[in-house]
Amino acid sequence: MLTGYRTAFRRVLQFTKGRSCHKAIFQTVTFSSSSYFKSSVLTLTLFSPASFHCTIRSNLFSTPLHLSHFSPFSCSISYSSRSTSLMDLKEVLEVLDQLGPLSLAESWDNVGLLVEPIKCRPIRTILLTNDLTDSVMSEAEAMNCDMIISYHPPLFRPMKRLVLKDWKQQLAIRAITAGIAVFSPHTAWDSVKGGLNDWLVGGVGSGKVSVLSQSVSSAPKSHRLDFTARSQEELNTIMAELKEINSSVSLQHNAVRSESGVYLVSLICPDSALPPSVQVLLQHAASSQSLSILQAEKPPLPGHGQGRLSVLDEPITLAMAIKQMKSHLGLNHLRLALGARRTLESIVSTVAVCAGSGGSVLNGVKADLYITGEMSHHEVLDAVAAGCSVILSEHSNSERGFLSVIRERLKVHLSDSVTVVLSQVDRDPLEVV
Repeated sequence: MLTGYRTAFRRVLQFTKGRSCHKAIFQTVTFSSSSYFKSSVLTLTLFSPASFHCTIRSNLFSTPLHLSHFSPFSCSISYSSRSTSLMDLKEVLEVLDQLGPLSLAESWDNVGLLVEPIKCRPIRTILLTNDLTDSVMSEAEAMNCDMIISYHPPLFRPMKRLVLKDWKQQLAIRAITAGIAVFSPHTAWDSVKGGLNDWLVGGVGSGKVSVLSQSVSSAPKSHRLDFTARSQEELNTIMAELKEINSSVSLQHNAVRSESGVYLVSLICPDSALPPSVQVLLQHAASSQSLSILQAEKPPLPGHGQGRLSVLDEPITLAMAIKQMKSHLGLNHLRLALGARRTLESIVSTVAVCAGSGGSVLNGVKADLYITGEMSHHEVLDAVAAGCSVILSEHSNSERGFLSVIRERLKVHLSDSVTVVLSQVDRDPLEVV
């Protein structure tokens, strides 16, 4: 048993190495056991500027405890570095980008910091809202908040002027006057793994979840240049010229010598380096005659992207799916379109979801049920004809519940000096009467 605990201590030290608690002192160690249940609990509490808690449960005393093993042990580790220091806008924006990188947003979207205060001040109060409306802005002004996180961007289209007669421009003017920063994550929160769409599909139950529209790396576009060199000397000369003309970028190449002695070369270069690289290769006879250019595909980002498809672990009836989504979204009513030859007692095994307006993302997806905020009349008809039932909650009702999840995540990652508040007046403009 002692051998197992020594192993556990070593693994804890490995885990904390390089973190802010690597100089932590074992302040308390507690142990309790029960021979009847053949279980043990070891609790370690470490204190540095940060705190670290580790709990290990074992059902076999004689087996060494390893933190990386989850069977036959269950091991929970939490690492916290909460502080009470004041945070400025830049620090809050860094946290937001960690929770939902803006690089995941759709190209057409307008995300990020939309209004920046003229005078810098600590961020003490953040108001979370799905939409920034006149009533939400009044709420923010009344509580003297420092930042509004509006899921939907209140500023979307380019503006040529700021005037009070336009209600959205008026909101921007009011925010600037009050010194309130305005930030919008929108489709970045939709796409991120563990984000809004994962929360939405989880309302129906657990299952094997996949992404409908995969996000790809935000790295700059690159190209693959294939060419030949007649000798090692010529290859060295070409590569030296390429590196000289592209001194500020990194070029990767691979060369293979063929049976005839010719070198087959593949060069990867970023988009900005393409024109000068081509010019260099065209100056050499062999590479000029053999040159081919292909655009390299950006690698996918597993788990990130628009929409989700879930193959449920336990299929349910359509009636049960409706009941669970009402509870999940906090709504009394939903709109339903029954798929062809379907009833409320039809079994739902696969569910496709997309927060907001999901018609384009869900189009053609094979599933028993679509869940989204809104779809056009003809998009609904197409789904029904394919035998797929459709649940519509209204646009922002499919999104608003996720704000509570974000609030809890922000509370963990932000300083204790920051208070995160959910808007009490934010609501979907449409209601059933």
